Amino acid sequence: QVQLVESGGGLVQAGGSLRLSCAASGSIFNFMGWYWYRQAPGKQRELVATITSGSSTNYADSVKGRFTISRDNAKNTVYLQMNSLKPEDTAVYYCKGGGSWGQGTQVTVSS
Repeated sequence: QVQLVESGGGLVQAGGSLRLSCAASGSIFNFMGWYWYRQAPGKQRELVATITSGSSTNYADSVKGRFTISRDNAKNTVYLQMNSLKPEDTAVYYCKGGGSWGQGTQVTVSS
């Protein structure tokens, strides 16, 4: 089973940037699609960004033009670069891949 370890969350002012990382164990990383989700308090978990094994990407409308998902196959790591952050981006962010979820990392954007 793939194990995922996330990092990079924190507190940032509106308009700032953060980069989340999700490091995966296992040799199947290159063949997998990867996903970033987020869950705000009192809300359902929502899909934020997707990257396929061929590095095609897709984004939720709410983050298009501000967030970028990328992958480094040599490091078995997927990233989420978040720019122009807004208070409504505040949530716990989770990566998902290979049937596994990361533990989540808190992102808090102050106004």
